[in-house]
Amino acid sequence: MDASLLIRMADRIDRVAAGVGRAAMWLALFIVVVQFAVVLMRYVLGTGLVWLTESISYAHAALFLLVAAWTLQTGGHVRVDIFYAQASPRRKAMVDLAGALLLLLPFGLTIFILSLPYVARSWAVLERSREASGLPAVFVLKTLIPIFALLLMTQGLSQVIRYCDLLRGGRPLPHSFPVGGGGSASG
Repeated sequence: MDASLLIRMADRIDRVAAGVGRAAMWLALFIVVVQFAVVLMRYVLGTGLVWLTESISYAHAALFLLVAAWTLQTGGHVRVDIFYAQASPRRKAMVDLAGALLLLLPFGLTIFILSLPYVARSWAVLERSREASGLPAVFVLKTLIPIFALLLMTQGLSQVIRYCDLLRGGRPLPHSFPVGGGGSASG
């Protein structure tokens, strides 16, 4: 396959991950506003709504599931870089390529495969909250699990393409896609 075609495919994957991540970012604002409303209702008005409280949990789960690929793309995941910090870009690309092929892609595939029956059962009964006045869409929330896995795997594929290209002497990685980007735990 032509290298430029693969790079264009990686560019598209990156745009999708960034678009989903930016859209999901609004969930953080929703969480803050709704949590503030729940606290006011509870302590000022002495009342509460189960469905409103559950919506915070739903939004929190959706936020993390939908921004994981974008966070990976921008190098925002935590890494312990004892040997990695001082490595050359080429060595970092080799380490990241191995990590994507041996850990990230198998992990994503495993989550995807194992989540499908779980989500299918939830859809079969149109699973709803256990609380009588809770949200009636647990099945929709559970659907985000295989979507998370697909987003993570496609972003991993983008990384594999870019790291292979870099190792073959191709162009440097985009600025928003650093080799061994930020988020390091040590340094």
